[in-house]
Amino acid sequence: MTYIWLIVAIVAEVIATTSLKLSEGFTRLWPSVITIVFYGVAFYCLSVTMRTIPTGVIYAIWSGAGIVLIGAVGWIFLGQKLDWPAIAGMALIIIGVLVVNLFSKSVAH
Repeated sequence: MTYIWLIVAIVAEVIATTSLKLSEGFTRLWPSVITIVFYGVAFYCLSVTMRTIPTGVIYAIWSGAGIVLIGAVGWIFLGQKLDWPAIAGMALIIIGVLVVNLFSKSVAH
């Protein structure tokens, strides 16, 4: 169940960050409201995961997955360009998150 909370936190953070871009500096009402609400959801869900998984491990997974997903959302939906160094860096982040999850004894399985 802990990983469900973490996945919800990651998805909520991606929605909030995308809405932050669309809010144009909090000048547009609904993207601004979505940003605030979903950051609240993200941080609440993140705090729930801290009951069972070490903070450093959670943050590595949350931030790494968030970076990759935001990059994908920007590329697919917002028309932002990703060059090969950006793609390679994101691949390394994914590898890092997998290493932490598959091999670290700090992660509750």
